[in-house]
Amino acid sequence: MRVLLLEDEPDLGGAIARTLEREKYVVDWVTDGTAAWHYLENQWTQYTIAIFDWLVPGISGVELCQRLRQQGNSLPVLMLTAKDRMEDKITGLDAGADDYLVKPFGMGELLARLRALQRRSPQFQSQQLTVGNLTLDYANYSVSCQKDEGEKQAIALTNKEFQLLEYLMKHPNQILTSQQIRYQLWEVGADTVSNVVAAQMRLLRRKLAEFASECPIETVHGIGYRFTLP
Repeated sequence: MRVLLLEDEPDLGGAIARTLEREKYVVDWVTDGTAAWHYLENQWTQYTIAIFDWLVPGISGVELCQRLRQQGNSLPVLMLTAKDRMEDKITGLDAGADDYLVKPFGMGELLARLRALQRRSPQFQSQQLTVGNLTLDYANYSVSCQKDEGEKQAIALTNKEFQLLEYLMKHPNQILTSQQIRYQLWEVGADTVSNVVAAQMRLLRRKLAEFASECPIETVHGIGYRFTLP
């Protein structure tokens, strides 16, 4: 799951980003509203949720919400602000924000608000994703494999392996290029080595091969990878 965080206070932005990363989110953190809009327009990235501070350099968080809704984009948006007057809350919600969090706030409340937004989002109506004999459980971020005998066996994955498997399972039988995977699973501008996708794919395949008779991840030479259904 990928989050676009717009927050120009360095300490607060860093604290939010670290908290979200511990919760298995991929976080793109920007401090300028104009930069945030460029990220939203990037065809390579698909965000799960957005967190906008109201008052930031460039385009304000409220204007970003308005632009999204004018385009018919239903991306869930949590607005952060020091404005606590009822009139300000109404302005933010009318602009298209889905929820409103007044500073200062605790990280526990922030995470709870995000979980609530995800539950209301159509793409998160199900708490599980099952493709073939593999099931991702979003409630506890676990992965299990259905054995031929009918029993389920848990597979221990790292955060990045979980994100990679989720992305593949959401696009079964589709060829995903290394560039697509890299843009979706690593932060924009992240300092990664050129073979980071191939390296993560090898680790994931190795773990899946321990539980499945045949690994569902296929290499399409010269192009990318495909999660094949039996």
